[in-house]
Amino acid sequence: MKNNQQQIIGQVEAWLSESRAVWLCTILKTWGSSPRPVGSMLASTTDGEIIGSLSGGCIEEDFLAQLTSGELKARFDEDGKPFIIYYGKTEEEQARLKLPCGGQLHVLLEFIDPSNENVAVFKELVHKLIGHKRISRLINLTNGSITARELDDGETRTPIKIVAEVLQHELSPMYHLLLLGAGDVARYVAEIGIALEYEVTLCDPRPRYLENWSVEGVHKTDALPDDVVRDSYDNPYSAIVALAHDPRVDDMALMEALKTKAFYIGAMGSEKTSADRRARLPQLGLNIGEINRLHAPIGLQIGSKKPAEIAISIMAEITATRNHEEVG
Repeated sequence: MKNNQQQIIGQVEAWLSESRAVWLCTILKTWGSSPRPVGSMLASTTDGEIIGSLSGGCIEEDFLAQLTSGELKARFDEDGKPFIIYYGKTEEEQARLKLPCGGQLHVLLEFIDPSNENVAVFKELVHKLIGHKRISRLINLTNGSITARELDDGETRTPIKIVAEVLQHELSPMYHLLLLGAGDVARYVAEIGIALEYEVTLCDPRPRYLENWSVEGVHKTDALPDDVVRDSYDNPYSAIVALAHDPRVDDMALMEALKTKAFYIGAMGSEKTSADRRARLPQLGLNIGEINRLHAPIGLQIGSKKPAEIAISIMAEITATRNHEEVG
């Protein structure tokens, strides 16, 4: 499974590798109620094969009309570099494009030829994204050349940044969601996680627990939780959720998880269960700072005991934490 940005970057790489030129459109700025956030992309071949989205459809229609008429290519040939189209500058255009509440978008258009250099750059982007590395496209706005730069974890996350005529477009790797404990809540969390473009793994080392648990698209493992966490989840694109109600599973995972760079670590249980867990964790070699990273009781407190509703509250808290981390 790939997230939206990985799908688009991967498709651009595939088209370029087939010696097909590509138009790549990226949202630079938005005002008002814009349909898609800054950094969103749409890619198209010269004959109108499209992947991605800039709006609910009307901006895509306008793009295709300009592509078909040759207007876009003529503008590129005249300037020989990327250019910006401004959508929704007037009320008349907002109405024509069906942009809500004064919405405006600034969209960068790049014409990318299938040169060996461009193919190599997009192959690198695909490789880094699959490896869950922070990576940016660097676009020289004076000549359209593209390079890639891996980012340090400590660098501020900024979807779009322009410095000295170079645009940095940060791309997001696939987010991981590790669930500990095969049960009904885990089933619903997994389904919601997949819908939110997470790569989901269910870990439960207890015999027979995995036999009757299945969600399409979820990887299952009976490996020891601490090994799973240590091997694959020490990165800021991971959320680790303990749902087993069994200290042999949950505590084993948390012992490693709370030392990782995972952006979210949570454990299901009541206030008393959570207090008892916090009292146990120092015995596993965890300090107070590490223990304070734990979200427990897990999820938004909605007063429900239904597995599906608990799952919604968990994913809502994970989403809020992730969005805060991305903004911060």
